[in-house]
Amino acid sequence: MSQRTNALADRLEQSASALAKFAEALTDAEWRIRVPGDGRTIGVIIHHVASLYALEIQLAQMVADGKSVEGVTWDKVDQMNADHAQKNDGITKEETLRLLRRNSAFAAAAIRSLDDADLDQAAPVSLNSDAPLTCQFLLEDHAVRHSYHHLAIIRAALRLVVRVA
Repeated sequence: MSQRTNALADRLEQSASALAKFAEALTDAEWRIRVPGDGRTIGVIIHHVASLYALEIQLAQMVADGKSVEGVTWDKVDQMNADHAQKNDGITKEETLRLLRRNSAFAAAAIRSLDDADLDQAAPVSLNSDAPLTCQFLLEDHAVRHSYHHLAIIRAALRLVVRVA
């Protein structure tokens, strides 16, 4: 483990912890609010974040190994998200928090298993127009950022719902 990988893992743990703490405080009614412009419930979005850690880590590890990420497109991501939302529409807070804690711990451990050379390795990533991206960028833009990104969207949705009501 390097200082860089440890710092990345720490940031991922902080983001997952912030999301978990926020989720714990949600009422059942808030958990079921559909996010405007997205359509998914708050609970499904949090479950989505928890569910994707393994895939996000897998893609980063591919890049760390010098392998291109092929066939991942935004259309496929959108379809995967829609399928996930349909399958998990009634997901409970307890199940989601368990998954969030387990998968974020897995992701942090996986990041800590990398070294600086892994972080610096670049390979084409289809999701980003086949731009050669580093493993570190992929981790930061996906696994590390994901909780923060959706937490901000959820908070904005809750402010909007409260203002409208």
